[in-house]
Amino acid sequence: MSLHLVLCLSSYLLLTQVAVGSIDPILKDFDCVDIYKQPAFQHPLLKHHKIQEKFNSKERLRRKDEYHQTNDKSCPKGTVPILRQTNGIESVHLDTLEYPGQHFAVIENVLDGSIYRGAGAMISIHNLTLQNNQYSKNQIWLENGPRDQLNSIQFGLAVHPRLYGDTFTRFTIYWTADGYKRTGCYNTKCPGFITVSRVPLIGTTFNDSSVYGGKETVFTKPQVFQDGFSGNWVLKLYDEVIGYWPKELFTHLNKGVSLVRFGGNTFPSPEGISPPMGNGHFPVIDYHKSAHFSFVKVKNSNYQSIDIEDKKTRLYADSYQCYRLTYWGYSKSNGVSFSFGGPGGNCGT
Repeated sequence: MSLHLVLCLSSYLLLTQVAVGSIDPILKDFDCVDIYKQPAFQHPLLKHHKIQEKFNSKERLRRKDEYHQTNDKSCPKGTVPILRQTNGIESVHLDTLEYPGQHFAVIENVLDGSIYRGAGAMISIHNLTLQNNQYSKNQIWLENGPRDQLNSIQFGLAVHPRLYGDTFTRFTIYWTADGYKRTGCYNTKCPGFITVSRVPLIGTTFNDSSVYGGKETVFTKPQVFQDGFSGNWVLKLYDEVIGYWPKELFTHLNKGVSLVRFGGNTFPSPEGISPPMGNGHFPVIDYHKSAHFSFVKVKNSNYQSIDIEDKKTRLYADSYQCYRLTYWGYSKSNGVSFSFGGPGGNCGT
């Protein structure tokens, strides 16, 4: 399969009629637990962990709850929201390029020895209809280490009926420290990620989505970065710290990120039918008709936020009949951007 590097005039990709999609916090789906009794502190390496209050030695932690009074959309002071999930999905899943049935349409950095300290992007939001065992994700991966010891942090948008019991698009995170064997999980389903915000955001739905050929709704610049002061991996949404993965969880990621990946990932039904990716349509030049990432950025080894470079970028899509990706490069209106997606179907293994 071949992928085409397409550079176009920015005027073709102007994002008119763009709405910013905000997460819709619904506290009834969450339990408010003491911040030091949240699942993270059941991890044997975190029993004596002290919650981080400062980043990069001078930046004070700005929590989302500093701007919210306690109400039906936030937890009381001293507590944090933990999503209540009653289904029995296993914590660990195989989310690798080689796992049969999964498909990808992504861009990623060339493995040239470069080290990164984080990444972020603006991601378009779409509604999809999936079967129970399928999932479809638009996300960012931060990884380091050999396959059997892989350290991976993943964050972005997911439609995952088996995980959530519905087909809503939700903000979702995932991590593993040993190549998906025994460690890691979605959201806060296992000890690991430390939540500091009182506002329920992880696992929450969005209050709006894009309309094909019409209004474009985007998730504005979620990012994860390694804090230069502590070495912890910090999740920020809407420029506020939501929580972090402590460095104690990882080995290879403590040295930084060797592989950054952006794009779509799907998993099929038991009958082998893959779900839609992105907005369910192949990418075209019109962003109002395509799922897309824009303002794609990485943090370099000096913790500076920079555009991902064309010469260091590899395009990968493994099922051209089902999913495609078009890389647009840099423009003033969208930064570095690409479009991706497709209808799915019988896509092979």
